[in-house]
Amino acid sequence: MAEPLGVALIGGGIFMKERHVPAALASPVVSVKAVWSRSLKSAEETAKVLADAGVIVEVYSSDSGPGRSYDDLLKRPDVAGLILALPIMDQPGYIEKALAAGKHVLAEKPIAKDLDTALKLLEYYKKVSIETKATLAIAENFRFMKGWAYAADEIKKLGRVTGFAVRVYFMMQTSNKYYNTPWRTTPQYQGGFLLDGGVHYTAALRGLLGEENAVASVIALTSLVSSHLPPKDTVNAILQTRTGVLGSYVHCAGTTMKASDFHVACEQGYVEAGPDRVVTVRGVGEDAKTEEKTFEKSFGVTEEVHAWAEAVISGKPHPEQAPELALGDLELLEKMLTSGDQDGARQALQYQ
Repeated sequence: MAEPLGVALIGGGIFMKERHVPAALASPVVSVKAVWSRSLKSAEETAKVLADAGVIVEVYSSDSGPGRSYDDLLKRPDVAGLILALPIMDQPGYIEKALAAGKHVLAEKPIAKDLDTALKLLEYYKKVSIETKATLAIAENFRFMKGWAYAADEIKKLGRVTGFAVRVYFMMQTSNKYYNTPWRTTPQYQGGFLLDGGVHYTAALRGLLGEENAVASVIALTSLVSSHLPPKDTVNAILQTRTGVLGSYVHCAGTTMKASDFHVACEQGYVEAGPDRVVTVRGVGEDAKTEEKTFEKSFGVTEEVHAWAEAVISGKPHPEQAPELALGDLELLEKMLTSGDQDGARQALQYQ
């Protein structure tokens, strides 16, 4: 068995402590060596979570003094890879520094705040990786939830896709722990929570439709329902695929309604998809047969961290973590938001 991958955890936020730390600890091919955060306080909090599990690590932060900066951490020969979970606006710069230092990167979604920034990051990655051999992977945990992959396989068995509908409704309350972070409360990026969480849903939809039914254009309207969720918390969109199929995408993060529905209709039935429950209806009318498949609930982070480490060790990047996939997730959402900003003007997509 290969030696575990020496890893540093970058970021001391909620998701790092609650999801990535347990995931790293659970993988036999990951060995956490260090943590970094902008503040020493949050870095020490992350280190304590690791220490409570019996793993002692070195602590780095922006305010730790000489020898304890992010740049200093990047010089460590025992750290081959970084797991990053940083604010959307800041993350690309830290990714670029890590790649330049020859470190493999697993970075939280979204890949960037907008398409232009993402494209510049990918261009930089392609250039620097030739020299450093470092790899970039984007952590989209929905791609490691078993229900979505099973549903995509079921859809392929039902003939040509004829339509689809996505509905995601919930209320992001001010009391929510994920709301109460400054970079989310006053976002400096298009769409606010529609972008931050919405790339999960565009990733899921794109996986269900497959490349053959990639979205080619969108028409959308957007609005702000709840004033604490600027700039927009609602998008209602019509999507058209390369094959001419129409579908709808409705996401509201500020409504009293509750829903999380992903339906894909085909010539020979339809699939109701979800991360841990999939319903397949074969046939039409009275002759239709319904099958339900359930999976153990998982947030997908444990699986994605383990898959990334195995990929780095083997030298074979995991296809579900390709940055180009994350680019497509972001583009689909950004084009819906842009259409809304332009009062429903049709937007063409090119990175699907």
